[in-house]
Order: sequence, then structure tokens, then C-alpha cells
Amino acid sequence: MQSATTHISAQEIAQMTPEDVAQLAQRLEQDAYANAFEGLQDWHRLRAVAFQRSELVEPYMHLLDLEAFDES
Repeated sequence: MQSATTHISAQEIAQMTPEDVAQLAQRLEQDAYANAFEGLQDWHRLRAVAFQRSELVEPYMHLLDLEAFDES
């Protein structure tokens, strides 16, 4: 059984262009997915790019809603 999220390889992320990330972000902003899992898959993909190539995601950080958490 395949999980709802697909593994995103470091090689895939390394090959992503700013245009690829812009298209990904546009899909997330439009939020016109057939089901919630498609949106979640794109969100995970954008998040993976943010961790490995943050410069590509800077204009779209608002879509990730990443906040620092105080664990104390």
C-alpha cells in the first residue's frame, strides 16, 4: 500500500527550478485539489524543498505556516 505522501528525493529537489516551486506554490494558494491528500502531498513537497533549498521557498513561506515552538 502506498502512503498518502510520496517520498521526495534529494535529487528531485536539487533539480527543481524557481519556476517549479512557483507552480507548486500557486497550486497550494489556489487550493483547488480533487481531495485533501493531493494538497497535503504538495504541502509536503514544498516543505521538503524549504528544508533543502530554502532560497527557493522564501517567497512562499506563508504557505508552510512554520513557527518556532517553545518546548519548555
